[in-house]
Amino acid sequence: MNAAQSSLTMRLHTGPIAWLVAVLMAVAVLAMPGRAFAHAALVATDPADGAVLEQSPARFSLTFSEPVSPLVLTLVRPDGSQLALTSFRLNDQTVEIDNPEVLKSGTHVLSWRVVSVDGHPVGGSALFSIGAPSAAPMAGEAPDWTLRAAIWAARLFLYAGLFLGVGGAFALALLAGDVRRGRRFVAAALLLGLVAAPVSLGLQGLDGLGAPLARFATPAVWKTALETSFVWTVLVGLIALGLALLSLAGPPGLRKLSASAALLCVGGVLAASGHASAAEPQWLTCPLVFLHGAAIAFWAGSLAPLGLALRREPAEAKVFLRRFSRAILPVVVVLAATGVVLAIIQVQVPAALVHTAYGRLLLLKLVLLLFLFTLAAVNRWTLTAPAQAGDTEVQRRLMRSIGIEVVIVLAIFGVAAGWRFTPPPRALAIAAAQPVSIHIHTLEAMADLSITPGHAGEVAASMVIMTGDFGSLDAKQVTLVLSKPDSGVEPIKRPARKPGDGTWRVDNLVIPLPGRWNARLDILVSDFEMVKIEAPIEIRSD
Repeated sequence: MNAAQSSLTMRLHTGPIAWLVAVLMAVAVLAMPGRAFAHAALVATDPADGAVLEQSPARFSLTFSEPVSPLVLTLVRPDGSQLALTSFRLNDQTVEIDNPEVLKSGTHVLSWRVVSVDGHPVGGSALFSIGAPSAAPMAGEAPDWTLRAAIWAARLFLYAGLFLGVGGAFALALLAGDVRRGRRFVAAALLLGLVAAPVSLGLQGLDGLGAPLARFATPAVWKTALETSFVWTVLVGLIALGLALLSLAGPPGLRKLSASAALLCVGGVLAASGHASAAEPQWLTCPLVFLHGAAIAFWAGSLAPLGLALRREPAEAKVFLRRFSRAILPVVVVLAATGVVLAIIQVQVPAALVHTAYGRLLLLKLVLLLFLFTLAAVNRWTLTAPAQAGDTEVQRRLMRSIGIEVVIVLAIFGVAAGWRFTPPPRALAIAAAQPVSIHIHTLEAMADLSITPGHAGEVAASMVIMTGDFGSLDAKQVTLVLSKPDSGVEPIKRPARKPGDGTWRVDNLVIPLPGRWNARLDILVSDFEMVKIEAPIEIRSD
């Protein structure tokens, strides 16, 4: 690499360091939620969180807002010892878990880690007691921020390899003509991506198990990683990176074909897993993600080779610049249109741009895109024509402007990598609409109580009443009583009606506060017998 090319390469690499540090800090602040990061949301457990049972249950269940695949299921006993729960079944959105032993008295913790449809691991725990509560055992640790930083960095490098590397290979093969500058930059980006792809997969396994970085090479970590949908992202990404390298080193007849196939694979990488690829309707979001990814690679990948060509081969770069300027307008239209539709699907309501971590990261990305589009428009409508005419000063200005574009693109990649840790408002809305359910079981009677949606505000409650031995109970009257003494709220009493489908319902019920409520059912069995059963129920804040 000669001195002039090294100068431009240094400009393209030294500048982004400060930007990326700033972006990392912004991602950490904007994505910091008030609770653990989540994608699929837990909506019900059996036993209910905080429940006190008279005897050891035969099984447990976890119900989520979307289908999941269990990674680690553990029961932490009152003495802190752990029991791995390996026998389970998937029933739609519910994980049914067999209890292999008779539990002793005291408080137990059901700890779980699952992977959601979008390929992101989710973890949590629920407490229940046998006989009477005791001191709760330790079930987990604080988030491993070192691991999260490694995941972010690996995702950023993978984006650089896919978009700058594969996109750059496509630009060199189909747009650059006789230009040879930029090949080393593109090859370096592709090699970076080839390293980042398997590393990202291993980090996915660590995150799935909640394991530290020191366990990166253990077989269990890689087995877990291979069971997530992210493995398809990595496989397609490796294919894209390999095809792009072939376009750089292969025979001339294969260059355009392999580069075009690699660019299409980049769209497939984004569609294979992630928030947007898991959104409904799939027939719309998957093609949009595919087009969005390919458009990003075309635009971002062309920038560095074009800037290097303008620096070292200005005469040959005229053809490159002319072809790029003609093609970029429809590409930007596709990029903007698909991005807007995907953002609307993910965010749903404007308020989510401010009130959710995902929305705040999106706002930061939009600000960066505003700068990028403004700069690109100035380049296209002000500098391109004089540069094509041979104005050397304008060519230098255009080269510097393209360098700034590369910096902004890298910053956008950093923001997008932060989405790995934030649930989109779409997923939060689905979780918020889910009911909370508890099972109340006594010798006299039992009931399944569901409150929909399971958060504070106006809700509806439904109850299925049975005898203590699971028989039919034809109650004369059922009254729902909700109380929260620690908040100074007087008991809320509502008579239930029986619409004829075997359930009892209470409609237009307002629960004013989130938190743990005590739910009691007053069941009038006959004119002379009243059975009262109760259990705690957790009402979400949103």
